Amino acid sequence: MSIPSRPAQAAPGRLHAGRRRGGTIRIGAGGWIYPPWRGTFYPAGHPAKRELEYASRRLSSIEINGTFYRTQTPSSFARWRDETPDDFVFALKGPRYATHRTRLADASESIDRFFDSGVLELGDKLGPVNWQFPTSRKFDASEFEAFLQLLPRSIGERPLLHAVEVRHDSFRAREFVALARAHGVAIVIAGDSEHPQIADPTAPFVYVRIMGTQENEAQGYSDAALDEWAARIEAWACGATAPGLDIVEPATASPAQPRGDTPRDVYLYVIGGHKAHNPAAALALIERLG
Repeated sequence: MSIPSRPAQAAPGRLHAGRRRGGTIRIGAGGWIYPPWRGTFYPAGHPAKRELEYASRRLSSIEINGTFYRTQTPSSFARWRDETPDDFVFALKGPRYATHRTRLADASESIDRFFDSGVLELGDKLGPVNWQFPTSRKFDASEFEAFLQLLPRSIGERPLLHAVEVRHDSFRAREFVALARAHGVAIVIAGDSEHPQIADPTAPFVYVRIMGTQENEAQGYSDAALDEWAARIEAWACGATAPGLDIVEPATASPAQPRGDTPRDVYLYVIGGHKAHNPAAALALIERLG
């Protein structure tokens, strides 16, 4: 049985998503079903079927990884919508059937099937779609442009946000950054991982995945590291370039790329690393920003 959607009292530390100093800031983790979170993030004895309800009232977004591996059902999307607060947003991983094929220009059917699977049941809770590419995928300008042209900018009156997560050093190229900017697609910023870091803002929003939580840090990161990430989030939200990250090509104003002082929405997810501490890291960032 799904839990009716209802405004709820925010738990201590929850960041209310909304216009603050700049764009809307949403911070979360990857998924919500993870046994080591039980008794740590989730209270002891908390019903497993109500974990999404609990997590969504402390985090302001969650990235769903299951959509990467298999097609979900409209009823699942509707249930997730109903179990979360009105101001909550999901990011979805695009299906691997679209990003892991030999010719990206042939991804049309997989992309269409994904958007026909019921994702619009999320309504206003549908956030960005992260199209994650394999580490073996090298940058090919014509192939990648063909793929970006397949991504729908809207379905009916519903605008769509797209981000691309690339994991090969060949993408650290001005041509790739310019291509993403031309299509208004965000490049996923890889924080503290082995993947290439491309922190160039290329869309009206920023999508970040930080992956460096550690077992010996109760909040996943040291206080200094959390302060640094919080400052970067504030910079992005205000339209500035975040300090201390790798940039390929400085931005210039264009219709798809806001001016340097234009606010951007920010989506940051604590992924990987020492996963047991990921909710603690997200909550620590929310506390700093809230």
